[in-house]
Amino acid sequence: MGMGATEQFAVGTDGAGLMAAIAPDLARIEQAMQADLATLASDTDALLAEVLRYGLFNGGKRIRPLLTVLCCRLCGGRDVDVVPLSIAFEYLHCATLFHDDVIDQALTRRGRPAVNVAFGETAAILAGDFLHARSMLLIGRGAGMQALEIFCGATTAMVDGEFLQLHNASNYNLAEADYFAVIMGKTARLIGATCEIGALVAGVATEEQQALRYYGLHLGCAFQIIDDLLDYLGDETKTGKSVGNDFREGKMTLPLIIAIGRAEEKDRERLLAMLTSVEQRSRGFAEASALIARYDGFTLARQKAETIIADALVRLRIFEQAAVQQEVAVLEGLAYYVLNRNK
Repeated sequence: MGMGATEQFAVGTDGAGLMAAIAPDLARIEQAMQADLATLASDTDALLAEVLRYGLFNGGKRIRPLLTVLCCRLCGGRDVDVVPLSIAFEYLHCATLFHDDVIDQALTRRGRPAVNVAFGETAAILAGDFLHARSMLLIGRGAGMQALEIFCGATTAMVDGEFLQLHNASNYNLAEADYFAVIMGKTARLIGATCEIGALVAGVATEEQQALRYYGLHLGCAFQIIDDLLDYLGDETKTGKSVGNDFREGKMTLPLIIAIGRAEEKDRERLLAMLTSVEQRSRGFAEASALIARYDGFTLARQKAETIIADALVRLRIFEQAAVQQEVAVLEGLAYYVLNRNK
């Protein structure tokens, strides 16, 4: 299944092969965002336009719209200009980041002041609302009611996932199933929708749509696990974020859940004691990290992500035509990128 191309993309820590393959699509996505904002200029408040430019063009990876473009092409939509529609996924993603940073009182995003710091909380909330509305318009106008239903289903799942996380906030004995229910809503459903809508626009059968939806769901789950690992193990100069935020906020992510489940009683009680005290969480990150490592929380979480990525790649086997092996190889390369990313 074109594994030679995939191996090329996976070679090296910089993913140079993959980056070269996706660069033209990323450039088109960037141009489409710029063009879309330009069309709104005459009807958009100057401050809103400034906030949007600041928040949208701040080093985002554009993985979500890229997946829509790739999946459309994989399904035969080579003559379909899906790029103007695909940017809706970046708009929605950025809208959630604007709102999340207000909720979390975040100071930075990707190494510079967050929108709520640079422009104030009100501007951040309103700009997020604008992007949400614009994203729905682009999907409905570009792909019709069925796509809009998929898109809105992913959006409501994101909100439901956040509420489920709130519900679980003081439950420090979470099962892995509870964690996956949260990340399925918060992260995976949207990535699944990016892939499914790309296939839908291309006009393929339901079987291919569902294969790509499941690929996206698995990719999203793995993406979140790696994100959780980076919060403990990441290099702040590369991630642009301080390590330890999740633990200090008392968030039960997979490495911690695994460690609590495996720990001896004394260590388990120590972790739980730290979690239930704001003061101990604020100064206990190093100790907690050491305990998680002792019980293989980091190693087993990564192995879980690797298993999920393997499951994602299985979904691509349905696409065996020689004409689409370049697209298959890029989707495989993206899966390995998600697994091995450091920011």
